Amino acid sequence: MTAHQNITTGARVMAAALKRHGVTEIFGQSLPSALFLAAPDYGIRQIGYRTENAGAAMADAYARISGKVAVVTAQNGPAATLLVPGLAEALKASIPVVAIVQDVHRDFTDRNAFQELDHFALFSGVSKWIRRISDPDRIDDYIDMAFTAAASGRAGPAVLMVPVDVLDVEATANARSAVLGNYPLDPTVAAPDRIERAAELLANAKAPIVIAGGGVHSSGAVEELVALQELGLPVATTVMGKGSVAETHPLSLGVVGYFMGRGGRTRHMRDMITKADVVLLVGNRTNQNGTDSWQLYPADATYIHLDIDGGEVGRNYEALRLVGDAKLTLAALRAAMEARGLSTRESARAEVEARIAEGREAHRADLANFDLDAAPLRPERVMRDLDAALTESAIVVADASYSSIWMANYLTARKPGQRFLAPRGLAGLGWGLPFALGAKVARPDAPVVCVTGDGGFAHVWAELETARRMKLPVVVVVLNNQILGYQKHAELSLFGAHTDVVHFEPVDHAALARACGCIGRRVETAEDFGPALDEALSSDGVTVIDVLTDEKAHPPITSFEGREALDY
Repeated sequence: MTAHQNITTGARVMAAALKRHGVTEIFGQSLPSALFLAAPDYGIRQIGYRTENAGAAMADAYARISGKVAVVTAQNGPAATLLVPGLAEALKASIPVVAIVQDVHRDFTDRNAFQELDHFALFSGVSKWIRRISDPDRIDDYIDMAFTAAASGRAGPAVLMVPVDVLDVEATANARSAVLGNYPLDPTVAAPDRIERAAELLANAKAPIVIAGGGVHSSGAVEELVALQELGLPVATTVMGKGSVAETHPLSLGVVGYFMGRGGRTRHMRDMITKADVVLLVGNRTNQNGTDSWQLYPADATYIHLDIDGGEVGRNYEALRLVGDAKLTLAALRAAMEARGLSTRESARAEVEARIAEGREAHRADLANFDLDAAPLRPERVMRDLDAALTESAIVVADASYSSIWMANYLTARKPGQRFLAPRGLAGLGWGLPFALGAKVARPDAPVVCVTGDGGFAHVWAELETARRMKLPVVVVVLNNQILGYQKHAELSLFGAHTDVVHFEPVDHAALARACGCIGRRVETAEDFGPALDEALSSDGVTVIDVLTDEKAHPPITSFEGREALDY
């Protein structure tokens, strides 16, 4: 042993390595027990979820809000299988999560040990990197490799299998000092000649548009995008990109995609996308929902695509390739535009701002067509009152399906920053509440509100107990329409009929909350929601507001336009 090595247990070596990378919380149940027993000595807090799928979602949201690589743990076998949905979301959304999965004793490998499973096959489709520690003296090596894999390039999940005995035996702590817990780990700038070409295109375009995706938040590029917008470029976002710029800015359109139908915030600005001659995509996957099934973005425009992953650049729209970190590359692009001259942008700015203002006013006029005092409540009324109550520091988390669309359309990002979260990587139901808890762990001083439907909330009721036990006061707004809304309305839209299972029996979610020791409020009239929300936001406890909403109400999904079957 050298003077720079220390022999101790594998669990303590691992806890020390995690501390070195800035880890202060691990999302996990009891296993690996040895790690959690050692963790408090290294200033690491355990956030004990009830189910692994929720724990993985908590870790995902924690990473998005904190800018740190998140850590989640699970036991081998069935517990490990429940990590798969959460890691799949993180992979598609490019979120760095290190999953530490306890494996069977090294001596028991391939002997049908209890809950033994081929975890490499299990995780191969939902992670960037999978390894198994076989030598306790290499724990530091593998922890560093896992964090490097998760945080470098296009971020994503890394899975580290740890045989149970590796944590119990003596191990050598190596003298390492690398800190790899923040992302992006190695920001790079796109090729200078391509940045110059992009600057020329944007400076001289007749009708340019910027469409920002979640990569803006992942790279911490909000300030750089705001500075680029100030050169006279109008900016729209995807759902994951919401908050990249303030939506109150005169050059901000809002969220664009597949929900620009009747009542949509950006409905009347659609032609600013479809008629653009130069389109700058930033951290944008050009996926189906964000492009309205690839029908929204113009076919004859010139595209500039900036992304950390060269495989995404030009995937669906042939583009000038800017492969690099959004923060550094946007800064370089702004400097190149300023050096080139901005007379075209300056002369066009007043007209562009007027066009956006007209679109906003037309949207407000559209809302007059909805009965916002109706009972059961219209979700538009719920969102209006929630929007009025939110502070600039508040974080709003939406579940998948309709909840994400209500949030994207009717809540306002008044200040740039990552404060609106939605599981849009794969958009699986049940992510809302665990996302909210992960966000609250990352930013405990910020109010956190979860918007979810009754269908999604049913996946994760148990985590109310987690929220209470771990002292994570969040507000959960359940839009309770007693149906699987998107499923029923999509079936009616496509087939003129619906399957039977889209209907639920009545559930009192406020009573469920109270049964878990949380605060529960049931809202049946529009005038009661605002006071219930104010009370919840001022409380230091976990609150569920169960809002009875109109099952016929659906977001402004473009493909639902003109479907008579929805007027039932």
